[in-house]
Amino acid sequence: MPISMQTIQQRFKVEYNYAVYFTQDLFNTNNPILKDFFQEYTEQGFQRKALVIVDEGFEQFHTELGARIKAYFETSVSHIQLAPEIITVPGGEACKNNPALFERLVEAVDHFGIDRHSFVIGIGGGAVLDLVGYAAAVSHRGIKLIRIPTTVLAQNDSGVGVKNSINFRGKKNFLGTFAPPVAVFNDLTYLRTLDDRDWRGGIAEAIKVALIKDVTFFEWIEEHATALANRDEDAMAYLIHRCAEMHTDHIAGGDPFEFGSSRPLDFGHWAAHKLEYLTGFQVRHGEAVAIGIALDCVYAAKIGKLPENDLLRIIDVLNKLGFELYHPKLSENDKVNLRNGLQEFREHLGGRLTIMLLEKIGLGVEVHELDADVIAQSVDYLESSKILHA
Repeated sequence: MPISMQTIQQRFKVEYNYAVYFTQDLFNTNNPILKDFFQEYTEQGFQRKALVIVDEGFEQFHTELGARIKAYFETSVSHIQLAPEIITVPGGEACKNNPALFERLVEAVDHFGIDRHSFVIGIGGGAVLDLVGYAAAVSHRGIKLIRIPTTVLAQNDSGVGVKNSINFRGKKNFLGTFAPPVAVFNDLTYLRTLDDRDWRGGIAEAIKVALIKDVTFFEWIEEHATALANRDEDAMAYLIHRCAEMHTDHIAGGDPFEFGSSRPLDFGHWAAHKLEYLTGFQVRHGEAVAIGIALDCVYAAKIGKLPENDLLRIIDVLNKLGFELYHPKLSENDKVNLRNGLQEFREHLGGRLTIMLLEKIGLGVEVHELDADVIAQSVDYLESSKILHA
């Protein structure tokens, strides 16, 4: 065969390693955890730099944060050159909708000379970490990312994973990357300034992973629902650690870059993503996930997959935690707007529609279609339940 007709077959693997650290008062100069991490990056020949980007809403409650970060780098990690400006960006999902913020971060990377041997450090909630991670991943084809999540949702779910994204063309996470961080630092003390909605919202992701993977964890949440609702720090510390552990285990043992269309950790998310958009993000992600979980559990019960008693236990836990399980936007336009989320979710997955439903607490099963009439009946059930609980 002529050389011009011969095929070269390429195949290689890339190994990723990163740790999720749990600590308190991260930037206290007496806390060595960040210093010890940076000791791994002391080889000669590199002037490593660090660009810090902070969630504006978080910074308003921690006005001393900038000074503490600068002091920490001066005394504990002087071999890493901190960029002279600590950048703040608005928090919440709105930051992922604004292309100007992405441009601003890329411009800062260029202006401060943050190269592939340097670090971008994101401090904030999940949306800010998504934005920062996306900017880091596409700048110079990938700058080392350190995540410091400041919400329950980010510490137990999005902040410990491998995905980064921004919203585009009216669709959630339309632009994004699979780019793992080099480290995640969860600081429990940062949760103290959360409002009750954000404290509660992150618990929805823990319920999600418990329902599809671990009945014992769900039973623990069931037992500690009142303590969690009352902002018990010890209970929350356990919930975050266990939930983060289950997410990282799933990523390591499954399909981390989502080449297939199976996404079990998106249980409850097809409706949640659509509801966020339908409400203009007035319903926050964790709140929407709680509604999405409830909707899919009602659906599973209606088609005979999920036992009625399991459904009632799930609804009871969500209610005890203070979640609203119905929003009028679910019913808008005879539920057509909501059901459009199924097609959008299929496009986001790639390939055929794959939805996780429950057969029982702790055991999920994948289905590839949902019945529109049963979806509508499930929405009506949640609306009726809201009236009953009012």
